[in-house]
Parts: sequence; structure tokens; C-alpha cells
Amino acid sequence: MTLFSILFQAQAEGGMSFFLLIGGMFLIMYFFMIRPQVKKQKESKKFREGISKGDKVVTIGGIHGKVVEMNERTILLQIDGAKIRVEKSALNPTGEVSEEDIKSNS
Repeated sequence: MTLFSILFQAQAEGGMSFFLLIGGMFLIMYFFMIRPQVKKQKESKKFREGISKGDKVVTIGGIHGKVVEMNERTILLQIDGAKIRVEKSALNPTGEVSEEDIKSNS
């Protein structure tokens, strides 16, 4: 069977019901897959733009540090006397800074 014959049968039997079914599938896919991903990307971007000097952050790799210096693409983190430079995209927007890190870095 070709696509044309399937569409022709759908129009002959149910008319618009086939197209409503396809449209419903696209809506479900949008609300369960696309929309949450876009929302998550916006939150991550907002987090990375809101970082300032002195903030305590966690990288995706699990490194906890304090922001010492930043530019457009990278951030310099101080970690127990050492300093490392990481990409802003390597910061974990859901990473929680623990109470222990706050006390030790103060």
C-alpha cells in the first residue's frame, strides 16, 4: 500500500478523523517532549547569565568552587587554593551547593 492509498482510505472512511488523530499526536508530542526541553534550556541560560563574581557553583563534573573571574565564555573558579578555568556551559544549573562548601570557602 502506498501513502496515497492510505490517505484515500482514511478520507473515504472517516474524513477528518485521520487528520485529527495526527494533529492530536503532534500536540501530545509538543507538550510532553518539546515544551519541557525548551523550558529547561531557558532556565539554564538564565542561570548562567545570572552568575556573578563570588558565587559558589558546581560544575557538571561535580567540582565545587567559587567564581573569581568571568568573561563571555569562561569562568575562573577557585578550588581550595587552586584555580581552574571552565566553560560557562560546564556549570550545572541544578547543582546544589552544600552547607559544608559554604563554610569551607568562606
